[in-house]
Amino acid sequence: MDIALFSPASLFAADGDSSDGETTTETSQSFVERNHQFPGFELQIREFGFHQLNANLLWPGTFAFADWLLQHRHLIQKRRCLEIGSGTGALAIFLKKEFNLDITTSDYNDQEIEDNIVHNCIANEIIPSLPHIKHTWGDEFPISEPDWDLIIASDILLYVKQYPNLIKSLTFLLKTYKPTNDVSPTECKLNDTELPRPVFLMSWRRRIGKDDESLFFTGCEEAGLEVKHLGNRVYCIKLRQGSL
Repeated sequence: MDIALFSPASLFAADGDSSDGETTTETSQSFVERNHQFPGFELQIREFGFHQLNANLLWPGTFAFADWLLQHRHLIQKRRCLEIGSGTGALAIFLKKEFNLDITTSDYNDQEIEDNIVHNCIANEIIPSLPHIKHTWGDEFPISEPDWDLIIASDILLYVKQYPNLIKSLTFLLKTYKPTNDVSPTECKLNDTELPRPVFLMSWRRRIGKDDESLFFTGCEEAGLEVKHLGNRVYCIKLRQGSL
């Protein structure tokens, strides 16, 4: 695997004056460029050398979830999708390239994260880049009537203290969903589990304590959400009937 280290200063030397590859600004954020194998093709993803919000790397759940979604493509086709906790944007880029999915990325209200997702979109020939929403979990969502019928995330349960904020934002997105006129009422099923519109699908592979996992899922239930494990550590979270 080829890995390149560089700083943002080097970006402004492209297509014209070339830099010598050295970091010239002490305060600039350093990055690592990696080629990652996704099902069917590689993606070139720029990752932060370090990011205080942990949006710096691709985690195991990203690749496992990509493979799972590929095997269950009928669950996501013709959906409008929002990925929360997008990080580098790699999963969203994969889904756009593989399915031409209508997908929007979202992460903490941080300009560096958004800029890096834009960079990764362009590096992988997603032009224009994917739409992006800055949103810090628990804060007021910037769109009052969201119309995403599928919300996805992978490996976002690291910070236990953020669970209430995550659940607050997730509950808002599910409860205030406003379908567009062209949305088909047909529901998808996996085994005996109905996946309504809207629904949240989450893959979780990073290891945390069982008590921490329980805190999140219990919090979801208390907020009027229904949680079901679909297998391979992929979870379906939807509104409980009567919770609207």
